[in-house]
Amino acid sequence: ASVHEGKKPFKCETCYASFAQKSQLNRHIASVHEGKKPFKCETCYASFAQKSQLNSHIASVHEGKKPFKCNTCGASFFHKKDLKRHVDSVHEGKKPYQCNICDSFFSLKANLNLHIRAVHEEDKPFKCNVCDAGFTHKQVLSHHVASVHEGRKPFSCNICSASFARKHHMSG
Repeated sequence: ASVHEGKKPFKCETCYASFAQKSQLNRHIASVHEGKKPFKCETCYASFAQKSQLNSHIASVHEGKKPFKCNTCGASFFHKKDLKRHVDSVHEGKKPYQCNICDSFFSLKANLNLHIRAVHEEDKPFKCNVCDAGFTHKQVLSHHVASVHEGRKPFSCNICSASFARKHHMSG
């Protein structure tokens, strides 16, 4: 009943995210806080908790399938919900989640929680073994190691053949 009523009684004690079902909470804890993401992309080494997330990643990032296009700026998205989130936050300025410490605003509650942990609590539990840099998520640490210490740059410009560690670094 809680799924259809919008109730989310299962709370994560680490980041305070809430879920309608206990199985969702357990999956969240395993992937976000315990770093269990067994589905790996063979192109850029990103990892995911679910096979469907890996498939979406491959289709949108590496195959360029993004059928939902923003009428305002032309940005395109693989999921319709991501287009809606984009329009709400970028074009309509909706950022309903406010930090009660520094008054920063966020479009997603998860980003507010991440901000509080990283900025105000300085909680960066994932440490780099090479340079001791700290990160809030294991996946960000993995990207750091791959690009900074291993020199991996899986995204290439099709005009000049320059390569980049992250796709968004190609624009500009």
